[in-house]
Amino acid sequence: MAEKLLEIRDLKTSFRIKDDYYAAVDNVSLTVNKNEVLAIVGESGCGKSALAFSIMGLHNRAKMEGEILFKGENIVGMTASKLNKLRGNDMGMIFQDPLTALNPLMNIGNQIGETLLLHKKDLTKNQRKEKVIDLLSKVGIPRPEHVYEQFPHELSGGMRQRVVIATAIANDPELLIADEPTTALDVTIQSQILDLIKDLKDDLDSGIVLITHDLGVVAEMADRVAVMYAGQIVEIADVMTLFEEPLHPYTRSLFNSVPNTQEGQDKLHVIQGIVPSLQKLPREGCRFAPRIPWVAETAHEANPELHEVKPGHFVRCSCYKHFDFPAESKEEAQHGVS
Repeated sequence: MAEKLLEIRDLKTSFRIKDDYYAAVDNVSLTVNKNEVLAIVGESGCGKSALAFSIMGLHNRAKMEGEILFKGENIVGMTASKLNKLRGNDMGMIFQDPLTALNPLMNIGNQIGETLLLHKKDLTKNQRKEKVIDLLSKVGIPRPEHVYEQFPHELSGGMRQRVVIATAIANDPELLIADEPTTALDVTIQSQILDLIKDLKDDLDSGIVLITHDLGVVAEMADRVAVMYAGQIVEIADVMTLFEEPLHPYTRSLFNSVPNTQEGQDKLHVIQGIVPSLQKLPREGCRFAPRIPWVAETAHEANPELHEVKPGHFVRCSCYKHFDFPAESKEEAQHGVS
């Protein structure tokens, strides 16, 4: 039986805009098990990174409600000193942009060493240096002794991302959050970074939360997938089920937007509209309804809930039963992609 590492219960993360608070993460419930990759997928602006930063307790001015239980202990409302003992030690994060994650005024060795200094105070200076060089080697950086002395601006994007990963895993975290870890990297480097994260999962037996909008990355990396739209989880399933039988209209629309070179596709499917801003987000009814106006209003629930349609497969709102793509064959509409 899978061992539960992280449990999120009815999490609501709201940000103040003028005089009101608006939820960017709205009543999200998820679990992450040991030695599991849970991918959270969705368009930009759907709340993926807000959720990741909530788990790490990195929102300074947000209002957080609900529970984030890490090994049974609630992170929501935890004191800064307790959070600092968890972050970088039991919980690590691979940030999306290594240039903003790394201090331009510190060399690479001192940046990674600082994480060890905070959480492993019994290490001597020489032991810390040896550990950092070993970490640099572990993440596939050539000439680690030389890179130890370099500054972030002297490294390529792929090398900087490896440094961020080395920092995140320095203390063998049990939970690793990867927020778009391959953004802006070329395809070859992307593949190397993903292989590295896979190896780390197996080596450390960690639970990994992978934030991405790339369905190819999801197919390669994930054990389970949560599809997020407008601050809510709209579908959860294991990766095979989701790819073979996507049900929610948003999930199917995402899959149908992927280029299909095998069938000589002339046009890409375009999802109508955009993710609404926090202030304009509909708080009642199906949030995806405005982007599928051809589906009758009666097909949507007044207060959509997640329904378990098969063991482990959850879908929000009943509109999935009535959804079809306009001007497409029944077979294409059912599968989204072939």
